[in-house]
Amino acid sequence: MRPVTPCAYAVAKALLPDPFYLAVTADHADDPARRLAVLGAYVDQAIDEAPTVGFCTRAEPEEAGAAIWHLPQPPDVAARADAAKRGQLAALLGPRGLANYRAIVDFMAPHAMQAVAPQAWYLSIVGIEPSLQGRGLGARLLAPALARATMHGSPCYLETFTPRNLPFYERLGFRAVAMHREPVTGADYWILLRP
Repeated sequence: MRPVTPCAYAVAKALLPDPFYLAVTADHADDPARRLAVLGAYVDQAIDEAPTVGFCTRAEPEEAGAAIWHLPQPPDVAARADAAKRGQLAALLGPRGLANYRAIVDFMAPHAMQAVAPQAWYLSIVGIEPSLQGRGLGARLLAPALARATMHGSPCYLETFTPRNLPFYERLGFRAVAMHREPVTGADYWILLRP
């Protein structure tokens, strides 16, 4: 595993309490430092993948966090990107984490497809260093992409397991359109849409 970039480390610290990310790093639950490093590497992989499936924006300063967006792709491009990602994750997460990842994604994907239009932009990952949260960095990080989506007439959506995030996203124009209980984590999550 390569060293984790400061940007990915910041995002990982923000995401670690989330039930999804706890589940996918379950193989490293007995070593908190290793668990955070694995999640940081997961975020770095997502940042590296971003130009293939969408784009990544970084906070100012860059080590404060990032947002990774997936744009609609032709089915063959999406299938290749998914296969490559799953191969990388197999080497990174461990068997239990990978099984959790697959089960959670396989549960959530059909629900998202039912709730949002196929042309919607997907905010896959977003995180701000916890010590810097509450200063407007997250809103500033997301504003250019949201403006771009509006200019293109594209709706945006995201999924969150964290109820305290709902007011933040609502201030940015997102509205909860569905809530489901995810079986691996046993936690509720929301699908939020910005038309």
